Amino acid sequence: MLNQRLQQKFLQKLSPQQIQMIKLLEIPTMQLDDRIKEELEENPLLEEGREDTGDTDDADQQQDSASVEHANLSIDEYLNTDDTPLYKLNTKNYNKEEQKTEIPFSAGSSFHDQLESQLGLRNISERQHMLANYLIGNIDDDGYLRRKLDAVADDMAFSMAVETTEEELESALKIIQEFDPPGVGARNLKECLMLQLKQKAETPEIKMAKTILNEQFTEFTKKHYDKIIERLNITEDKLKEGIAEILKLNPKPGGSFQSDKITEHIIPDFLLEIKDDGLLQLSLTSRNLPELRVSRMYNDMLDAYSKNKRQEKHNKEAVSFVKQKLESARWFIDAIKQRQTTMMLTMQAILDFQKNYFLSWGDETMLKPMILNDIAEKTGLDISTASRVANSKYIQTPFGIFPLKFFFSEGLLTYSGDEVSTHEIKKILQDCVDSESKRNPLNDDELVAILQERGYLIARRTVAKYREQLNIPVARLRKEL
Repeated sequence: MLNQRLQQKFLQKLSPQQIQMIKLLEIPTMQLDDRIKEELEENPLLEEGREDTGDTDDADQQQDSASVEHANLSIDEYLNTDDTPLYKLNTKNYNKEEQKTEIPFSAGSSFHDQLESQLGLRNISERQHMLANYLIGNIDDDGYLRRKLDAVADDMAFSMAVETTEEELESALKIIQEFDPPGVGARNLKECLMLQLKQKAETPEIKMAKTILNEQFTEFTKKHYDKIIERLNITEDKLKEGIAEILKLNPKPGGSFQSDKITEHIIPDFLLEIKDDGLLQLSLTSRNLPELRVSRMYNDMLDAYSKNKRQEKHNKEAVSFVKQKLESARWFIDAIKQRQTTMMLTMQAILDFQKNYFLSWGDETMLKPMILNDIAEKTGLDISTASRVANSKYIQTPFGIFPLKFFFSEGLLTYSGDEVSTHEIKKILQDCVDSESKRNPLNDDELVAILQERGYLIARRTVAKYREQLNIPVARLRKEL
């Protein structure tokens, strides 16, 4: 027997306008232009320019009348295409099999193209060319062949039915290792550096560099310089000369050929001016202030259609289309305005919270501990909304461009009970490392002692974590002669 019950549920659903606003809020300035252009192309009722105020003269009205006739014609032509069913006018309502997919196009010569080009200039047998070409396909973007030759041989046997040996592949690899850039085709760092040294003139300094890498490579990577001096029975000056030659080498030879990588420039979302009286003046960049309006000619055309009581089927379709696009255009304009308001509200709250930092022109010790919840409470916005504003947004100040995430940090207690930002601790750590003796760098225990002397309650593991976040290696690896 069927058991039927009535049940009430409260479900929170976002309107299409709210969804659109959320998506617009997430994107940075660099992508906002593209999003607006996309909307302008899809919606004929959306135009660039200021919204109409309603004050128009006779000339404007005549022009609008002519525009309505033109719009009437263009919309009729648009709807009069027999090949396109009406349902396809709705966004994202195409069959998956009918959707057009764009094929990406890349220009320029890649790293592997360069290697293959050099291979084509070598006078070698067809088999050697085939083996070397297969090895080139296994070289990574850094220029290394990180696969074992026996594994490569197995792959060729299974995928190409080509029987080969490690010795034969080794011979083909030697050919590649003579290519530019020097060091390409190496299987590890030591081999990469040695390949580069072999192409240099045999000076006393190069000989010493080769000796260090051949006989004391492990000690060199760990910067155990005293052991190297003792084992090689050389002076410190000789060691310096050899290490100086090694430091000129490129540990990632493939990186010099990555010419097809795109460099993105940061476009700030906000501009900050600091006035002489200490006033912080905040504004949005021009790209965040697009001038959009609803097309008047289509609006007037809709009125004309609505007044026509005897509407034909074709006219009803035109009215339905224009109404849909009109609503969509208004929603998009409102979403852009709401984006501007929310961004300014959030950024102003950050300025108020970190006012001392901005007035000190970027003194990181003046940053206060601040989390997303602090801004959400200050603005009355949801914490997820504050997060969307802070993500991928930048502000231009008189002392540099910063991501909004930079101003957020957790707090750390001092012995006096005050709470300070982790930025302040990291700044002190960086200053300590910058001013340390490179012959005897400060270890984590010594850094902890310095911070505790200054009144900061901090553990050794916390110092190690902050040091890693600052990309500062351990003391042993910071040691220099």
